[in-house]
Amino acid sequence: MHALVTGAGGFLGRYIVEALVARGDQVRGFARGDYPELRALGVETVRGDLADPAAVSRACRDIDCVFHVGGRVGIWGLWSEYHLANVVGTENVIAACHANHVGRLVFTSSPSVTFDGTDQRGVNESAAYPTNWLAHYPHSKALAEKSVLTANGSGSLRTCSLRPHLVWGPRDHHLTARLVSRSRAGRLRRIGGGTNLVDMIYIENAADAHLQAADALAQEAAGETASAVGGKAYFLSQGEPVNLWQWIDEILALVNLPEVRKSLSLKAAYRVGAACEAMWSVLRLSGEPPLTRFLASQLATSHWFDISAARRDFGYKPRISTAEGMRRLGEWLRRDS
Repeated sequence: MHALVTGAGGFLGRYIVEALVARGDQVRGFARGDYPELRALGVETVRGDLADPAAVSRACRDIDCVFHVGGRVGIWGLWSEYHLANVVGTENVIAACHANHVGRLVFTSSPSVTFDGTDQRGVNESAAYPTNWLAHYPHSKALAEKSVLTANGSGSLRTCSLRPHLVWGPRDHHLTARLVSRSRAGRLRRIGGGTNLVDMIYIENAADAHLQAADALAQEAAGETASAVGGKAYFLSQGEPVNLWQWIDEILALVNLPEVRKSLSLKAAYRVGAACEAMWSVLRLSGEPPLTRFLASQLATSHWFDISAARRDFGYKPRISTAEGMRRLGEWLRRDS
């Protein structure tokens, strides 16, 4: 197929590009920055912003399937920025798919679209969106996901939404790199009692799932499968929850850093997060606060998910084990540090 990957230069986007190239698909990457490493793979690269509907439409010309991975991430920022990148940007992608007769759209969402600040244990896709949001990121992703799923079946377009949780692996300059950086600076604290279980997913498994979902949409369009993928959202993970703080300690051990010893209760961390948010808002400080209410809640609660729908509907199965993924992550962290 001829595929377009938005956010092609990002962590997950680049792995999806590489997986498509490896199996012989023709790939076009759409991103704001310049990524010579993509061109070295034979990928056609197009620079542009998701907020620019004309640029998005041009990128979708002669495309069979769009992997919409790009958007604004993070725990802090203006609502207008998240809304423009994630909500308006996604609406632009949907409109471009219609205008260019694109048959398939696979959207990268997040399990946080169902997070209300409390424990989530084994929940499936029937979990509702919350009514109160602790951060702009999950709110904007939920609105975008709704638009994607509503677009399924409009014209010839088939859509689905994937929710990979805590994506990690080599070249991760967000989750694992930040943990290492904070540990070295002496700024890492355990939040809560340290017994919360969470799901996570190795990066190549997350990329595999995107290709599997796209293929299932094609089979559905051709009438070759009884499993309906279009119009659905899917949780993705390794399928084996881990103790969050034990896993963090294992990541730190990969680069010979000590375990997290200092801690804060969730109640205290929540108060600190609220104070940080107020300070950053009033003083208009740059960057992200060291702690927010959303981050405190995420670090102290359990959130793991039933992935049986992804297994059933498009054959998702983690190809890389957690142990092998950790070995690969350790090699990369040691080279990168």
